[in-house]
Amino acid sequence: MFAVIKTGGKQYKVAEGDVLMIEKLNVNGETVTFNEVLLITDGDKVTLGKPMIEGATVGAKVLIAEGKDKKKMVFKYKSKTRQRKKKGHRQPFTKVQISKISL
Repeated sequence: MFAVIKTGGKQYKVAEGDVLMIEKLNVNGETVTFNEVLLITDGDKVTLGKPMIEGATVGAKVLIAEGKDKKKMVFKYKSKTRQRKKKGHRQPFTKVQISKISL
């Protein structure tokens, strides 16, 4: 059984027990519920939303509430003019473990 959820402007294919690093969420507790479920499959049965499945939820347990990814370097360069710009960026994330998919 797996589902496709939408969070943070991205879509994720999830199954029970999966660990995901998603865009940073403002969470207060230990669990998060995703209501934007696009697709659920259970064996041969496929439920497709138009665009979302009403009443479907995916529950997740928060492992790391706020973390930062590895640093990515951004380097802009223009030849022959001595223009250089070097910056680093660390994207914030929330790490969750999928606990329950319900229709």
